[in-house]
Amino acid sequence: QVQLVESGGGLVQAGGSLRLSCAASGTIFGLSAMGWYRQAPGKQRELVALIQTGGNPNYAASVRGRFTISRDSAKNTVYLQMNSLKPEDTAVYYCYLNSGMNYWGKGTLVTVSS
Repeated sequence: QVQLVESGGGLVQAGGSLRLSCAASGTIFGLSAMGWYRQAPGKQRELVALIQTGGNPNYAASVRGRFTISRDSAKNTVYLQMNSLKPEDTAVYYCYLNSGMNYWGKGTLVTVSS
């Protein structure tokens, strides 16, 4: 069983920065992708950033140039550096991992005040 534990959420003013971390534990075979999704109140969950094994990162258009995803393969950890945060970035951010099956973290709340 794979478990994902996120950390780093919180309250920040517009223009500020936060760094999210997600550590994966358990038995992981054939890890193909790790990344971040988010869900704002009243909205559907959406992709923020995804990094596939051996591939380039993919970003949602709304965060490209402001957010950076990175991954430490040795630690099975993925990070999301979020800069120039906007109120519309307010959401619960979920860590995601695919290794033949999809796994999700419980989420961490990011609140950006104007």
